[in-house]
This record gives sequence, C-alpha cells and structure tokens, in this order.
Amino acid sequence: MTVSHWSSYYFGGFTGGVMILVLDVIVCGVRVAERALYLWNNDHIENLIRQNSKVILPIIFPALEKNGRNHWNQVVQSLTVNVRKIFADSDPELFEECLRQFQENEAKAEEIKTKQEATWKRLEEIAATKAASSEAVLVPHATLTSTSSS
Repeated sequence: MTVSHWSSYYFGGFTGGVMILVLDVIVCGVRVAERALYLWNNDHIENLIRQNSKVILPIIFPALEKNGRNHWNQVVQSLTVNVRKIFADSDPELFEECLRQFQENEAKAEEIKTKQEATWKRLEEIAATKAASSEAVLVPHATLTSTSSS
C-alpha cells in the first residue's frame, strides 16, 4: 500500500505509534531524519497529519523545537522549521499550547538541573571538609532527599 492510498481512518488508527517512531527518527541519524521530514512534502500525508494534529503535535513538538533551534545539520534544521510552520499555520492555538507546555517543561528541567548541581556542590564541600580532617564522609539522608524529591 502506498502512502497516497492511506485513508484518514486508517492513518488515525496508528498516528501515536507512527509519530513516536518519526520522533525517534528526527532525533537520530541525519539521512533518516531528512527522509522522515520529507514526508511533510507529500500533500496527502500533510492533510492526514493536519487532520490528526491534536494527537501528533504534542508528541513531536519537543523534537521539532529542539531541532529547529539547534540541529547541527542545516538541511534537517530547515526541514524542521518548515514542518513547525505547517503546524503553526494550520492550528495556531494548539501550536501555542504545545509551545507553552514545552517552555514549562524546559523551565522545570532547568530547575531540576540547578537543584542537582547545588546538591553535588554541597556533597563536594562536605567531602572536602571531611577529607581534610581525615573523617569518614557521611552524608545525612535528609540532605539528599530534600533536594532530589522537590
């Protein structure tokens, strides 16, 4: 069965799984990523994707954002920006919601990273202090849990 013969019903039945595979492909090898992104150049595929954008966009948005911002391969980056634009033009509200969610997730990830770095710095300070005095390094359980569980 060729891509042009896929029906909306058939396509809708496996969009989640397909888009997860496309997401993996976009993030991995350049040649494979180019081919996956070229799918959007097919009018039939583009229409099917637009019809199922509420399922597809939230799944692939993080990869589109990351590749569109800083993928090392210019072709992949350009194709990604084109795909991003298709989604932004076809459903601006959904696109903005996905962008907001992505930015929130990025902020949370940055906060977690900062807390982890602070925890490691504190552990290094404790270890350095104990090493200087030849004491055993014992880290209170509360020190680790209070920063990692928040």
